[in-house]
Amino acid sequence: MFNDEMRKAAEAYGLDLTEKQQGQFQRYYELLMEWNGKINLTAITEPREVAVKHMLDSLAGWDEKRMSGDAGIIDVGTGAGFPGIPLKIFQPNLRLTLLDSLNKRVRFLQTVVEELGLQDVTCVHGRAEEAARKEFREDFDIAVSRAVARLPVLAEYCLPFVRVGGAFFAWKGMQYQEEAEEAKKAVVLLGGSGIEIKRVHLPGMEDVRAILCIQKTKPTPKAYPRKAGMPVKKPLGLER
Repeated sequence: MFNDEMRKAAEAYGLDLTEKQQGQFQRYYELLMEWNGKINLTAITEPREVAVKHMLDSLAGWDEKRMSGDAGIIDVGTGAGFPGIPLKIFQPNLRLTLLDSLNKRVRFLQTVVEELGLQDVTCVHGRAEEAARKEFREDFDIAVSRAVARLPVLAEYCLPFVRVGGAFFAWKGMQYQEEAEEAKKAVVLLGGSGIEIKRVHLPGMEDVRAILCIQKTKPTPKAYPRKAGMPVKKPLGLER
């Protein structure tokens, strides 16, 4: 049933999936449901809703220009693997790093990577504030993140991972315009330049979502990201 829903959703959005990709999405769904009872990965479990609200929503961020070839991508606060794993299934040559602060979720991600036969995927247990200061600083072409924090906070988590010339993609709900406005100062402070908005209409859903893309044009100052907790307590550009 999920396989049919995934195929229909992809076709409605104008994406053509190979038989191998359809099989990988099917197995991903099965593992998501199998592990969900143990570690609470998602509240969305109905096959069509998972196909549209998780898998297709992740694929809506596909950017042929920036994500073609073997671009290096980090998915920050990846949770159950969205959007990183669907993007990797769609473009197998991507070099993907999945970062999450909960070790149980990292074990799930490792299982998914092995079961789906995905190559060049690294699963990392850690906090963004710490990982971006050490081995992963400005090491990626692209950072992606979905449903983690409001944009001023998320930009501080993600932009330090991106090399100059790369980009950061943030998946956002109906308040995307408000968040983009809030984050303008933070983006500039962190080395970004402008916020490009891609509006997303998913099949069968009335609400409009958006993926916000920020180009990295300057190195992030060494002061950022600040220590754990500070980005949330005092979001950049919103200090009073």
